[in-house]
Amino acid sequence: MGEVARGGGCPPMDLFRSESMQLVQLIIPIESAHLTVSYLGDLGLLQFKDLNTDKSPFQRTYAAQIKRCGEMARKLRFFKEQMSKADVLPVHSTTVVDVNIDDLEVKLADIESELTEMNANGEKLQRSYNELVEYKLVLEKAGEFFHTAQSRAIEQQRQNESRQLVDESLETPLLQDQELVGDSSKQVKLGFLAGLVAREKSMAFERILFRATRGNVFLRQSAVENPLTDPVTGEKTEKNVFVVFYAAEKAKSKILKICDAFGANRYPFAEDVGKQTEMIKEVSRRILELKTTIDAGLLHRATLLQTIGAQFEQWNLLVRKEKSIYHTLNMLSLDVTKKCLVAEGWSPVFATKQIQDALHLAAIDSNSQVSAIMQILHTRELPPTYFRTNKFTSSFQGIIDSYGVAKYQEANPTVYTVVTFPFLFAVMFGDWGHGICILLAALYFIIREKKLSSQKLDDITEMTFGGRYVIFMMALFSIYTGVIYNEFFSVSFEIFGPSAYECRDLACTEATTVGLIKARRTYPFGVDPVWHGSRSELPFLNSLKMKMSILLGVAQMNLGIIMSFCNAKFFKNSVNVWFQFVPQIIFLNSLFGYLSLLIIVKWCTGSQADLYHILIYMFLSPTDDLGENQLFVGQKYLQITLLILAFIAVPWMLIPKPFILKKQHENRHGVESYAPLQTTEESLQVESNHDSHGHEEFEFSEVFVHQLIHTIEFVLGAVSNTASYLRLWALSLAHSELSSVFYEKVLLMAWGYHNVFILIIGLIVFIFATVGVLLVMETLSAFLHALRLHWVEFQNKFYEGDGYKFHPFSFSLVEDEDE
Repeated sequence: MGEVARGGGCPPMDLFRSESMQLVQLIIPIESAHLTVSYLGDLGLLQFKDLNTDKSPFQRTYAAQIKRCGEMARKLRFFKEQMSKADVLPVHSTTVVDVNIDDLEVKLADIESELTEMNANGEKLQRSYNELVEYKLVLEKAGEFFHTAQSRAIEQQRQNESRQLVDESLETPLLQDQELVGDSSKQVKLGFLAGLVAREKSMAFERILFRATRGNVFLRQSAVENPLTDPVTGEKTEKNVFVVFYAAEKAKSKILKICDAFGANRYPFAEDVGKQTEMIKEVSRRILELKTTIDAGLLHRATLLQTIGAQFEQWNLLVRKEKSIYHTLNMLSLDVTKKCLVAEGWSPVFATKQIQDALHLAAIDSNSQVSAIMQILHTRELPPTYFRTNKFTSSFQGIIDSYGVAKYQEANPTVYTVVTFPFLFAVMFGDWGHGICILLAALYFIIREKKLSSQKLDDITEMTFGGRYVIFMMALFSIYTGVIYNEFFSVSFEIFGPSAYECRDLACTEATTVGLIKARRTYPFGVDPVWHGSRSELPFLNSLKMKMSILLGVAQMNLGIIMSFCNAKFFKNSVNVWFQFVPQIIFLNSLFGYLSLLIIVKWCTGSQADLYHILIYMFLSPTDDLGENQLFVGQKYLQITLLILAFIAVPWMLIPKPFILKKQHENRHGVESYAPLQTTEESLQVESNHDSHGHEEFEFSEVFVHQLIHTIEFVLGAVSNTASYLRLWALSLAHSELSSVFYEKVLLMAWGYHNVFILIIGLIVFIFATVGVLLVMETLSAFLHALRLHWVEFQNKFYEGDGYKFHPFSFSLVEDEDE
């Protein structure tokens, strides 16, 4: 499909109109298909079409290769997880290592096997080590129980002997509160179990033991000072060592079940002191051996992970590229000979030579006897939209794309948004002190953009970094409008010279303008500093900012209508030129364009005319004399003329267009025509999109109703959109008043106490209030309102925004994607 002819009216620009696109067909020999797609991925200027939509992913030619790449990607994710646990970071190397994908597959399998075996052995050794550590603690703590009880029993026996009492048995030394007095035939042989239980479960453990055995057990517990690594779960847990004494085997079975239920680890324990000492020595020796073995294994594992980390990025990129190549090959279809693959895709016209060079180079490097063939296809299908942007314009283009992607070669609002968006923001945010603060933040991101672009940022920081140039422009315009408003953190300065006014006599004070006379030439730029802090400040700024908002709104809405004219002229749509653009521009400017003219004339002449009265009675009593509200000669007749034009413009928009469209449809005799840009109004005439190109019958009634809705929408929208621009005035005053409140009621009030401590507190509160409210919340608020003015009030005049983006097959996009 050839490049669409350009109409007059608007200059051609890369960003104003999307790139001319063409549908190309490639016939690629199978032996060079992989390398061809790889070279096209390096080029990144061809968007492949899926020619196998009727096949599932498992039925496609290269499904096995994709599965193979997926398995390699899984192994790489496993390696990344292991490196993350070991705090080993992948090394970003610029050295390109030529690795064959088959060799890499074998290498990854070997490394995975080795690493899995090392992990399994390490887990077993670590579990044994943790068990031995617990066992040693049980031997030490339980040994203390027995040693203490034995000592107390011996002491008690000595006391009994001294009192000439009957000998007591030493067989049950720990039953200190329930000693069995009598001969050895009446004494009971007790069994015991030792182990560890989680400290948080120890109370419940003791209660259950008591209830289950009906109090026929004796439990001793001792807390372990430091948390222990549990051999089963591997988590750090605070534990208690316990010893449970019981008298019957039935009680023992109950105790074992309760220990299992509470996850208590049990360990063997000898009552003999000598055996306890030997067991402690043996356990200590085994702990030392295991520690040495584990350390050696961890060192070997760390070395292996560092080796992986040194090449991980290159391996990962290679696998992802390989997988993307096979995904793309699966979109191609086999020809009847099954010796070639057929591809179709969109590419910019300027990339034709580059694609042909890539095809030729791929044929040479793959030793193919036949080079791939490229031919251009002619189609009525709507091409994708491709704008060439840079790091400065890409963020502004992103703002527009968030609303909707432009249709193919539709006028792009980004060209004007680069200027109008930060300017409208600044109208609401104007303060050159606050603007400098935002500028410093933007410069921080711009200066460090190379470093920050290579780092993983959190969501808020990443969003701010992505819009750094938008913030930069917003800051510059805020400084500019702040200088015009003469506001620096709500304080005015005589930047461009002294004030034009001075007091007439001593009775004149700074708190009022009564008695002020003009003594010098007019303040050369912006608001005169004497107006700040005066009683007339608020009414004056109200009037200035409100009228300025109307002027800016009408100017931008006119720009939107002119953009619709550019679209109509570009695509040679004379119907839209004469029956959409012309009546719209007449209607808008007959009312609100005239209001803008009156505002400018009033400013220039200094008249006291009431503009509200003029505009209202322009409709209610257009023939009455204006009296003191007359601003220039012939104003009444001009108003009558504009009012007549505004009333004529409404039927002009409504009636002729449906009849003209019907006549054009009849002249075509039912033959389709391809329109590169189809407006909403014409959607009932020709159905043309990137999925279907079928012809529909012309329904006059539907077209007329649609045009009626469009006309009503424009007429009502002209009023509501103009009123919507008054948000520029409202938010500007709100920002100024908030800034003034923080300055006067916080900073100056703290200064008035003449106390250093109160001054420091006031300064801190002022800084936090300024940053939190004015530099964060107010910035976000002004940003969102500027966004709304562009999306709704400006773009609805001309922007369809129902195209689809150009997504070429590009390895640079693969590199930026997260796995």
